[in-house]
This record gives sequence, C-alpha cells and structure tokens, in this order.
Amino acid sequence: MTPAKFRRIALSLPEATESSHFGTPDFRIKGKIFATLGEHERSWGVIKLTPEQQEIVVQGEPSVFRPVASAWGRRGWTEVRIANADELTLKSAITSAWLNVAPKKLAAEFRAKK
Repeated sequence: MTPAKFRRIALSLPEATESSHFGTPDFRIKGKIFATLGEHERSWGVIKLTPEQQEIVVQGEPSVFRPVASAWGRRGWTEVRIANADELTLKSAITSAWLNVAPKKLAAEFRAKK
C-alpha cells in the first residue's frame, strides 16, 4: 500500500474531506479527524480507533499497527505502517475510524448500504 492509496480510501468514505492539522494532511467527517498521514515519515498513517479496536488490530497485525506513543495512544489513536498493510486491512481500519467519528445517522445509513 501507499500513502496515495491511504488517501484514496479515506476520501472514498461518505462526506470525508481532506484538511491539515499541524501541517500534516488529515481526513475529517463533519470537522472531526478520523485519520492523518505522517508529517515527516509518509509511510505512516494514524487512525482513530477505540481502545478495544486498537487492541484487536495490534495483536492481529503487529507489523502494521501500533498504538501512538502518548496518552493519545491510550485513547485508541493507532499508527498504521502503510507499506505493510494490504488493501483490505487498510480499508477496514480506515472505515472503522470513520465510523467512530461519523454522526450516528450517517454511520447507520452507511452500515445499511453494506
């Protein structure tokens, strides 16, 4: 996978937009960040999971996922080694992050279409 594919997946989700957060590209739904691309090392992305989701992905794919180092990581923010992820894994993780911050009605509509 590549940062361009990470971006494409994030922007393919309903009402997702790209913006900037402290000089780094981020992806938002209704103004709330659900993912970012690494500032200096573009091979990393960050996604907003729940702590429970984070535990599952880190245990299942430790070469792809790791908690962000800090209190943010304990809240579920998770680093993604983009190059080590396959498309299905990356799409699933980014979609989970989107669902975690999307308004409930929009998330329900998205789930109903699947």
